[in-house]
Amino acid sequence: MARHDRDDDLLMEEDELTAAFLGDDSNSTTADPTQPAVAQDEWDEDEAVPGQLAVDVYETKERLVVKARTAGVNKNELDVSISDNTLSIRGTLSAGEEDVENYILQECYWGEFSRSIALPVPVKEDEIEAVLKDGVLTISFTKVKQDTVKKIQIL
Repeated sequence: MARHDRDDDLLMEEDELTAAFLGDDSNSTTADPTQPAVAQDEWDEDEAVPGQLAVDVYETKERLVVKARTAGVNKNELDVSISDNTLSIRGTLSAGEEDVENYILQECYWGEFSRSIALPVPVKEDEIEAVLKDGVLTISFTKVKQDTVKKIQIL
């Protein structure tokens, strides 16, 4: 960090600021200082990375509800499970059987997706309802009622 003569001024030089922001570029795959440094072994184009499913989570007085847009996914291609109060949703979104030669514009995600959510309140794992309707997966849980104050007996 470069210090200047003024007492109230602790500023970095522009090159130092850029280097601090971008990190050490000794492993960088690019010489462009405006681009973030990426180690060569961090990115492999052949490696499939599953997409992350966007969800809404909200609660009513009696229920906890998780909603996810899963348009184009058949319910048989969805895997929904719960373990230790963590909900997991996995599936595959298929682009179809067309033999694409060249994409002109590709904004839609196709392929495997997953999402695991630690539920914010305890739920009854044997009272879960999952419905896929109009491309929206809605999973509804009955919340476990907990006393607000529990008296602890001292032995």
